[in-house]
Amino acid sequence: MKVIDPHIHMVSRTTDDYLKMTISGIQTVCEPAFWAGYDRGTAASFRDYFQQLTVVEPARAARFGIKHYCWIGLNSKESEDLALADEVLSFLPEFLDRPTVLGIGEVGLNKNSRNEIAVLEKHLEIAVARNELILIHTPHLEDKHKGTRIIMDMIRSEPRIDPARVLIDHAEEHTIGEIKDNGFWFGMTLYPNSKGSPERAIDAVEIFGTERLCINSSADWSVSDPLSTLKCANEMRRRGHPEAAINQVFYENPKSFLSQCPKFQAA
Repeated sequence: MKVIDPHIHMVSRTTDDYLKMTISGIQTVCEPAFWAGYDRGTAASFRDYFQQLTVVEPARAARFGIKHYCWIGLNSKESEDLALADEVLSFLPEFLDRPTVLGIGEVGLNKNSRNEIAVLEKHLEIAVARNELILIHTPHLEDKHKGTRIIMDMIRSEPRIDPARVLIDHAEEHTIGEIKDNGFWFGMTLYPNSKGSPERAIDAVEIFGTERLCINSSADWSVSDPLSTLKCANEMRRRGHPEAAINQVFYENPKSFLSQCPKFQAA
């Protein structure tokens, strides 16, 4: 089967991972800009990182027959320094214009702080001005429900943003219903400890259905698995779901959302 992983951090992975993915059917990946495990100290560090996402990583992926796309933005964990944030946001358009960039992401909230909200507002302004797709990061663990509601309220207050062009990621059982009811796409992440397992993801599929759902690995520099989407597909198969439904969740759904950006073409 073919799988699109709509959220994976390949700058943190090895060439062995690329090989395993391509021979297993994961031949299209999308990489959001994210936190590197430490706070970057200068705007120049972000510029170099965005260069890696838009030039270096697509070339590395292509060696293994994988199409690599990315999202550009300032992640919420590094949004507390407003002066630094303004400097980084000033050169986002330069990178958003590049041929493998799908939109703004992953941006959102981490601790639901005032500064994080202010920086998210500025990202939304850029998205509106450029008609960009948006990939949203929601807080982990205890702040998720509150943060998700704040984010949705912010987006819904801007009538020029179509919820169908926004994917709210790291959704969980207590946030999925509200996300869907408000017309957004939602992402479920297969990540040990802080996010979810294949079994939990397919439980959610059976409760909430397959509409506007994208399942991702979010594999990065921590304990994670770039093949977890395939393992989740197998869990869906083990429970007796038809192949058409499995293909819908792991290929057609992300293809449908991402194809709203004319730059995107799935392998």
